[in-house]
Amino acid sequence: MSGPAGNTSSARAVAFYCPYCGDEDLRPDAADGAALPHGAWRCAACQQAFSLKKLTNTPERTDEVIR
Repeated sequence: MSGPAGNTSSARAVAFYCPYCGDEDLRPDAADGAALPHGAWRCAACQQAFSLKKLTNTPERTDEVIR
């Protein structure tokens, strides 16, 4: 699927490192049929599970005050 600027989007957000220990050995989490949030990942090093969720696209920030 292609976005408006030619960027490709995927069904799963990709995590590059664990937010708890920093390890890079992450795997999509599918815990025995349990209802997990979309984008769930599990760290092989510390066994923590977490999920990624994109909240919104934000406009570019400027230092200029708009009145």
